[in-house]
Amino acid sequence: MDNLTVLDSGLEKLAEGFEFTEGPAADVDGNIFFTDQPNDRILKWSVVGQVSTFLQPSGRANGLYLDHQGNLIACADEKNELWSIGQNGQITVLVKDYQGKLLNGPNDLWVRPDDGIYFTDPYYPRNYWARGPMEQDGQHVYYLAPDRTTITRVIDDLEKPNGIIGTPDGKTLYIADIDANKTYAYDI
Repeated sequence: MDNLTVLDSGLEKLAEGFEFTEGPAADVDGNIFFTDQPNDRILKWSVVGQVSTFLQPSGRANGLYLDHQGNLIACADEKNELWSIGQNGQITVLVKDYQGKLLNGPNDLWVRPDDGIYFTDPYYPRNYWARGPMEQDGQHVYYLAPDRTTITRVIDDLEKPNGIIGTPDGKTLYIADIDANKTYAYDI
């Protein structure tokens, strides 16, 4: 671990032309997918250092994560959905609401070792939304079971859950509550 960086190496700009980048996710080959949310696109930075557009429009994708089949799972903020995007760019909507009400705006996610998905759903009103006020009764964390049909609200006592990640063994879940200025660890 001590040799991860070279002392006094400095920073190097690898690419530019983005408005707000978010949600980096690496595939098994080392390519990195990330979003440029205001420009409604998902980009791919290849292992040879080339940046290309993977998907545009991207549903105003925010957080990304790859599942164990190589599908890119995206928090598609434009219509408050959770998507699965195949390697060929084909989109499948995994979640479009919770109990018949629009989600606030899925933000970040983590795919468990068994392909279950945890995602945060804070409320950040967007100028491109053609919807009314928040329909959910708060800002929560949800779990989509590996069957990709059963969704459960699993955490409902945070102020504004945002970042989320779990441990590789699938036993601990970390969630950043941005308004509370705290990060919580949960046993799974």
